[in-house]
Amino acid sequence: MKIFKYILALSLLISIEGIAQCRPFTKNHCLPLLDGFVQNDNYNSATLVPGDEAELLLTFYGGKEYRLLICAHPILGVVEYEVTDTSGELIYKGDSSDAKQKFDFKMTNTQQLIVKLKVPVQKNAVSIHEGCVTVMSGSKELK
Repeated sequence: MKIFKYILALSLLISIEGIAQCRPFTKNHCLPLLDGFVQNDNYNSATLVPGDEAELLLTFYGGKEYRLLICAHPILGVVEYEVTDTSGELIYKGDSSDAKQKFDFKMTNTQQLIVKLKVPVQKNAVSIHEGCVTVMSGSKELK
């Protein structure tokens, strides 16, 4: 029983430490890319490894312009993402390379969108590295 408690405490500590390591990365590397948009209050960040996939449901309100930003630690390579509506229709497809890591769009009606992330498997990798992936959104009123 003591071993189980030790393993449980260790796993909680590791996951909390991983999230804590993502906050400075997000603040220093991702937040500046929202330039001109007000960040929403949600913090959507995770420590991922090659081969991981994640999905996030976000709500976007009508009458606003948004910037959706996918920011990934370079050690993970180019993280791919898709934005779909709740019926699965593809709205946008991009990756975390400099040119495609942000997606600007306008919402006329309030809608939920799904962001699907995929961390590439690194071929011929000697070891597996983990890194932060952050999904941020910022908004501003439509002009």
